[in-house]
Amino acid sequence: MIDAERIAVLTGAGISTASGIPDFRGPEGVWTKNPGAEAMFDIDEYVAHRDVRVASWKHRLAVPAWLAEPNAGHHALVELERQSRLTGLVTQNVDGLHQKAGSSPELVHELHGTVWYVDCLQCDRRIPMADVLPRLESGEEDPACAVCGGILKSATISFGQSLDRAVLDRAVAATATAEVFLAIGTSLQVYPAAGLCDLALSDGKPLIILNAQPTPYDDQATTVLRTPIETTLPGLLGPA
Repeated sequence: MIDAERIAVLTGAGISTASGIPDFRGPEGVWTKNPGAEAMFDIDEYVAHRDVRVASWKHRLAVPAWLAEPNAGHHALVELERQSRLTGLVTQNVDGLHQKAGSSPELVHELHGTVWYVDCLQCDRRIPMADVLPRLESGEEDPACAVCGGILKSATISFGQSLDRAVLDRAVAATATAEVFLAIGTSLQVYPAAGLCDLALSDGKPLIILNAQPTPYDDQATTVLRTPIETTLPGLLGPA
């Protein structure tokens, strides 16, 4: 059990695998099983090649996120907030399951955006993904912006795109005000998300890692746990 009154949390894809959403780098990960799929998450490839966009939209149409439900790991973080012990919930996930579980939107900092909205890369218009999915289902392979004709893309951060500075600043502030930093279900290989560990460590804060696979920060962590997130997290975050 974590005996602390102020905890900052970073979550990655591993917290959602029990909800039926595959991770990226694990043994059954999207990129592990299909390395070519990585092109769909590169902004230059996406903009330059229609076939990449077609593949990306086909992937979006089939993602489990639309029907997925939060698991016990997500709900444990809601309970941590209810206890007023959560300084911020920083997530690399785009599935919205933290909010669906009941986490307050103002405490959830989505570093990599969200799959629930779509952006026009030309006029910056943002619309709900629910407005685009029917177009895909009706046969459109590469839907364009209805206003300007520009390229549409899910409101997720692809490789080559900059993170939202305001979101990153909130993530840094949540880390700075915490006593303990808890990394859950993340490979800690993607920056600047992984850099939050450096921030915590430089301030002398304990780093606790709960992840199925080894991470580059394991040797610097106070505690490393390899047990299932959905069964471990509720006990780990019991009342301080």
